[in-house]
Amino acid sequence: MDYRSVDHRLFEQAVDGRCGTEPLVRAACSALDDIATGRREVRAVRHPLGFLCFPVERDGDCGVCIHVFRDGPRGATTALTTSPVHAHSWDLTSCVLYGQLVNVRVKVVDRQDRPTHRVFEIVSDPAGVDVLRPTSRLVVYKAGVRRTSDAGEVYTLPAGEFHTTMLSRGRAATILLGCSRQGGSDLSLGPLHGTGHRVVREQCDAVQSARIAGSVLRRIHAPHHR
Repeated sequence: MDYRSVDHRLFEQAVDGRCGTEPLVRAACSALDDIATGRREVRAVRHPLGFLCFPVERDGDCGVCIHVFRDGPRGATTALTTSPVHAHSWDLTSCVLYGQLVNVRVKVVDRQDRPTHRVFEIVSDPAGVDVLRPTSRLVVYKAGVRRTSDAGEVYTLPAGEFHTTMLSRGRAATILLGCSRQGGSDLSLGPLHGTGHRVVREQCDAVQSARIAGSVLRRIHAPHHR
């Protein structure tokens, strides 16, 4: 994007309490309205972790996305080839627009004796292709702190921290800011004997994307969306 449609400072201000999350919700609604009405050509992408992603903008090392989580059939059409436990190469700040999400922080311990998983490095390109490369790192993991975030709440996840994000019930959507850390890698825990492979993220067409954006927008405005 050659312009910034969402003021990144709104995320920082929501985290430290200088303002509520209402400005972020308004920014999300503005972006969704532009997509729903065709003023902006932003296509929804089906992520392997099971949600839909609208890549609203990219500004240097930072990007703003809207994620849409649904119950029932997975939002992704490609089966997940690793576990849901993963770590970003970027710091995440996310505001829940509606619904409820659960983030579970995971403690990963390197172990050569009786490991349960292998760490995979994920390299993604702008065309929507993820290349998953097995590393020599063998590990076990244990679920740690569990945090539930409701509509109107903000949560953060630092780069490099393994976690899983789950839909608590029904449906949910978030607007998030991701800012890359120098030297970081996107990681996932996969099978011990898994091999390198590629995963292609399916992109929705313009009509589907507009319809989904409109549906998310209506749910945000619904009186009982929380």
